[in-house]
Amino acid sequence: MCTAISFKRTDHYFGRNLDLEYHYNEEVVVTPENFNFPFRNASLSRGFYPMIGMATVIDHIPLYYDATNIYGLSMAGLNFPGNAEYKPIDPSLNNIAPFELIPWILAQCKSVAEAKDLLRKINITNTQFSDMLPITPLHWMLSDDKESVVIESVKEGVFVYDNPVYVLTNSPPFPYHLYHLRNFLNLTNQAPDGDLTRSLHLKPYSNGVGGVGLPGDLSSDSRFIKATYLLLNSVCDSSENSCVSQFFHILDAVAHPRGCVKVGKEYEITYYSSCCNATKGIYYYKTYDNSRICAVKMDGSNLTGKQLHRYPLYVDQDIFRVNH
Repeated sequence: MCTAISFKRTDHYFGRNLDLEYHYNEEVVVTPENFNFPFRNASLSRGFYPMIGMATVIDHIPLYYDATNIYGLSMAGLNFPGNAEYKPIDPSLNNIAPFELIPWILAQCKSVAEAKDLLRKINITNTQFSDMLPITPLHWMLSDDKESVVIESVKEGVFVYDNPVYVLTNSPPFPYHLYHLRNFLNLTNQAPDGDLTRSLHLKPYSNGVGGVGLPGDLSSDSRFIKATYLLLNSVCDSSENSCVSQFFHILDAVAHPRGCVKVGKEYEITYYSSCCNATKGIYYYKTYDNSRICAVKMDGSNLTGKQLHRYPLYVDQDIFRVNH
């Protein structure tokens, strides 16, 4: 279970929560322009654009959870169980496996508009990475500083939906989430002033009652509603610290504390939260056990080389002790 959001102030920011009951030793990974990514059944139409994001590296191949390229185009894959369906290889289309879709798009597109053109002939294949790493059911959010889309491969084919709310969670499919927002048109960040309150001269008993009815559970449906409400009502200035802080506050509001979601014998937690300044190529993150925000700059690595640049996560809590 995951939540991704995107917003624009002076700069464009993109990030997500990764909510899982396990992890694969994720790292912040920078892929330079001369890295030879071994796409299974496809090639690139142009040179490889450098990118930064969170990935698990297996056999020297970065399996990205989310990433941003040097032009600010950003993409994240989120769990889509019960709905994702991938197809056999079709020689008439661009055949891309789910685990390589993020680098395939970001390596050759500067914008969502360019990606839309590329996606018109895509076939997301039922190709697994290895016998030890089976196919994961995913859908994807793709954003730049002007627009956002959701990509879903289902039984009927591959659909690319415009995303006017700049939010994505998990199943059900994206059209359901957009339609379900209509049940919450009454939500407001202001004190309510309806017919009942006016006729009885009633005043709100507390600040925030305009948001009564906002879902608070951790289901994907509820997280979509809550993240949309928080993002649409978000206020911060254009400074970097203010934007990054606000971004993480929104993600914190839909994060999973250990113990609240049990999956088998394990508990699903928000293993990491990320916020990338896509304009400047700065990848911020924090982990479940370390709430200090860490930052990795894309251009702090050699972007013209052939080797991956890997930055292990700081996962131990970093506490500033004032008087001891």
